[in-house]
Amino acid sequence: MTHAYFFGYGSLVDQRTHAYAPTQPAKASGWARAWCATPDRNLCFLTAIRDANCAILGLLAPVPSQDWSVLDERERAYERHEASSDIDHSAPGSSIAIYSVSDHRRSIPTAKNPILLSYLDVVIHGYLQEFGADGAAHFFSTTQGWEAPILNDRSEPIYPRSQTLGDATRQTVDSALARFGSTIIDA
Repeated sequence: MTHAYFFGYGSLVDQRTHAYAPTQPAKASGWARAWCATPDRNLCFLTAIRDANCAILGLLAPVPSQDWSVLDERERAYERHEASSDIDHSAPGSSIAIYSVSDHRRSIPTAKNPILLSYLDVVIHGYLQEFGADGAAHFFSTTQGWEAPILNDRSEPIYPRSQTLGDATRQTVDSALARFGSTIIDA
Protein backbone atom coordinates (compact mmCIF):
# COMPACT_ATOMS: atom_id res chain seq x y z
CA MET A 1 0.00 0.00 0.00
CA THR A 2 1.25 3.48 -0.88
CA HIS A 3 1.02 6.16 1.78
CA ALA A 4 0.74 9.87 0.98
CA TYR A 5 3.21 12.30 2.55
CA PHE A 6 4.12 15.93 2.09
CA PHE A 7 7.51 17.58 2.38
CA GLY A 8 7.38 20.76 4.48
CA TYR A 9 10.21 23.25 3.97
CA GLY A 10 8.89 26.43 5.65
CA SER A 11 6.35 26.97 8.41
CA LEU A 12 5.37 23.28 8.28
CA VAL A 13 8.77 22.49 9.81
CA ASP A 14 7.51 24.12 13.03
CA GLN A 15 5.31 21.32 14.36
CA ARG A 16 3.36 23.82 16.48
CA THR A 17 1.66 25.03 13.27
CA HIS A 18 -0.03 21.73 12.39
CA ALA A 19 -1.21 18.38 13.70
CA TYR A 20 0.37 16.12 11.06
CA ALA A 21 2.29 13.29 12.74
CA PRO A 22 4.53 11.49 12.98
CA THR A 23 7.08 13.65 11.19
CA GLN A 24 10.59 12.75 10.13
CA PRO A 25 13.52 14.82 8.87
CA ALA A 26 14.08 14.60 5.14
CA LYS A 27 15.97 16.29 2.33
CA ALA A 28 14.69 17.38 -1.10
CA SER A 29 17.37 17.28 -3.80
CA GLY A 30 16.99 19.49 -6.85
CA TRP A 31 15.04 22.12 -4.90
CA ALA A 32 15.80 25.47 -3.27
CA ARG A 33 13.52 27.99 -1.57
CA ALA A 34 12.65 31.52 -2.63
CA TRP A 35 10.62 34.41 -1.31
CA CYS A 36 8.11 35.50 -3.90
CA ALA A 37 5.14 37.75 -4.39
CA THR A 38 1.92 36.47 -5.96
CA PRO A 39 -1.36 38.06 -7.01
CA ASP A 40 -3.06 36.26 -4.07
CA ARG A 41 -2.08 38.65 -1.30
CA ASN A 42 0.05 41.63 -0.39
CA LEU A 43 2.68 39.57 1.43
CA CYS A 44 5.52 37.26 0.46
CA PHE A 45 5.23 33.53 0.14
CA LEU A 46 8.06 31.11 0.74
CA THR A 47 8.11 28.67 -2.14
CA ALA A 48 10.14 25.70 -3.31
CA ILE A 49 11.78 26.21 -6.69
CA ARG A 50 13.61 23.78 -8.94
CA ASP A 51 17.39 24.08 -8.61
CA ALA A 52 19.51 21.15 -9.78
CA ASN A 53 22.47 22.38 -7.70
CA CYS A 54 20.67 22.58 -4.37
CA ALA A 55 19.05 20.43 -1.70
CA ILE A 56 16.86 21.62 1.16
CA LEU A 57 16.12 20.19 4.57
CA GLY A 58 12.56 19.81 5.76
CA LEU A 59 10.06 17.50 7.39
CA LEU A 60 8.12 14.63 5.92
CA ALA A 61 4.64 14.10 7.37
CA PRO A 62 1.75 11.81 6.48
CA VAL A 63 -1.49 13.02 4.96
CA PRO A 64 -4.28 11.57 7.14
CA SER A 65 -6.41 9.06 5.23
CA GLN A 66 -4.65 10.35 2.11
CA ASP A 67 -7.15 13.22 2.10
CA TRP A 68 -5.34 16.27 0.74
CA SER A 69 -8.26 18.71 1.15
CA VAL A 70 -7.20 20.36 4.45
CA LEU A 71 -3.56 20.68 3.43
CA ASP A 72 -4.51 21.92 -0.05
CA GLU A 73 -6.64 24.62 1.60
CA ARG A 74 -3.77 25.70 3.87
CA GLU A 75 -1.45 25.80 0.84
CA ARG A 76 -4.04 27.22 -1.58
CA ALA A 77 -1.62 29.64 -3.28
CA TYR A 78 0.58 26.69 -4.24
CA GLU A 79 0.44 23.78 -6.65
CA ARG A 80 1.11 20.29 -5.32
CA HIS A 81 3.87 18.41 -7.18
CA GLU A 82 4.81 14.74 -7.02
CA ALA A 83 8.37 14.69 -5.65
CA SER A 84 8.92 11.16 -4.36
CA SER A 85 12.09 10.65 -6.37
CA ASP A 86 13.54 13.95 -5.07
CA ILE A 87 13.13 13.24 -1.35
CA ASP A 88 15.68 11.36 0.74
CA HIS A 89 13.62 9.69 3.48
CA SER A 90 12.87 6.45 5.29
CA ALA A 91 9.10 6.20 4.70
CA PRO A 92 8.55 2.91 2.81
CA GLY A 93 5.96 2.65 0.05
CA SER A 94 5.27 6.34 -0.09
CA SER A 95 4.12 9.03 -2.48
CA ILE A 96 5.51 12.43 -1.52
CA ALA A 97 4.32 15.85 -2.63
CA ILE A 98 5.97 19.25 -2.38
CA TYR A 99 4.07 22.52 -2.71
CA SER A 100 5.37 25.28 -4.98
CA VAL A 101 3.99 28.55 -6.33
CA SER A 102 3.92 28.15 -10.12
CA ASP A 103 6.50 30.09 -12.14
CA HIS A 104 3.94 32.22 -13.97
CA ARG A 105 2.39 33.40 -10.67
CA ARG A 106 5.64 34.44 -8.97
CA SER A 107 7.13 37.92 -8.96
CA ILE A 108 9.87 39.70 -7.06
CA PRO A 109 8.75 41.01 -3.65
CA THR A 110 8.59 44.76 -3.05
CA ALA A 111 7.65 47.02 -0.12
CA LYS A 112 4.02 46.36 -1.12
CA ASN A 113 4.40 42.63 -0.40
CA PRO A 114 7.08 42.16 2.28
CA ILE A 115 8.15 39.10 4.23
CA LEU A 116 6.34 38.92 7.58
CA LEU A 117 8.87 38.71 10.38
CA SER A 118 6.36 36.67 12.41
CA TYR A 119 6.26 34.11 9.55
CA LEU A 120 10.06 33.95 9.27
CA ASP A 121 10.33 33.56 13.05
CA VAL A 122 8.06 30.48 12.95
CA VAL A 123 10.06 28.95 10.11
CA ILE A 124 13.37 29.46 11.88
CA HIS A 125 12.00 28.18 15.18
CA GLY A 126 11.08 24.97 13.38
CA TYR A 127 14.53 24.62 11.84
CA LEU A 128 16.21 25.25 15.20
CA GLN A 129 14.00 22.64 16.86
CA GLU A 130 14.42 20.00 14.18
CA PHE A 131 17.94 20.62 12.87
CA GLY A 132 19.70 22.92 15.36
CA ALA A 133 21.73 26.01 14.49
CA ASP A 134 23.23 24.29 11.43
CA GLY A 135 19.72 23.65 10.10
CA ALA A 136 18.76 27.31 10.51
CA ALA A 137 21.98 28.35 8.75
CA HIS A 138 21.18 25.86 5.97
CA PHE A 139 17.71 27.42 5.61
CA PHE A 140 19.16 30.89 5.16
CA SER A 141 21.81 29.73 2.67
CA THR A 142 19.38 27.71 0.51
CA THR A 143 16.71 30.42 0.32
CA GLN A 144 16.72 33.13 -2.34
CA GLY A 145 15.13 36.57 -2.21
CA TRP A 146 16.60 38.09 0.94
CA GLU A 147 16.55 41.47 -0.79
CA ALA A 148 12.80 41.52 -0.08
CA PRO A 149 11.81 43.96 2.65
CA ILE A 150 10.85 42.52 6.04
CA LEU A 151 7.74 43.79 7.86
CA ASN A 152 8.43 43.81 11.60
CA ASP A 153 5.10 42.57 12.94
CA ARG A 154 6.50 40.81 16.03
CA SER A 155 4.60 42.95 18.52
CA GLU A 156 1.28 42.39 16.69
CA PRO A 157 1.75 39.33 14.45
CA ILE A 158 -0.12 39.27 11.16
CA TYR A 159 0.90 35.68 10.36
CA PRO A 160 -2.08 33.53 11.45
CA ARG A 161 0.10 30.72 12.84
CA SER A 162 2.55 32.94 14.73
CA GLN A 163 4.06 31.44 17.85
CA THR A 164 5.70 32.57 21.08
CA LEU A 165 9.45 32.76 20.58
CA GLY A 166 12.49 32.44 22.76
CA ASP A 167 15.45 34.79 22.60
CA ALA A 168 17.55 32.24 20.67
CA THR A 169 15.11 32.24 17.74
CA ARG A 170 14.88 36.03 17.63
CA GLN A 171 18.67 36.36 17.80
CA THR A 172 19.17 33.80 15.02
CA VAL A 173 16.70 35.61 12.75
CA ASP A 174 17.93 39.11 13.58
CA SER A 175 21.60 38.16 13.07
CA ALA A 176 20.89 36.59 9.68
CA LEU A 177 18.86 39.59 8.50
CA ALA A 178 21.67 41.91 9.60
CA ARG A 179 24.18 39.84 7.59
CA PHE A 180 21.92 40.08 4.53
CA GLY A 181 21.51 43.83 5.03
CA SER A 182 17.74 43.36 4.95
CA THR A 183 15.45 46.36 4.97
CA ILE A 184 13.19 46.21 8.01
CA ILE A 185 9.86 48.06 7.79
CA ASP A 186 7.98 48.85 11.00
CA ALA A 187 4.40 47.59 11.07
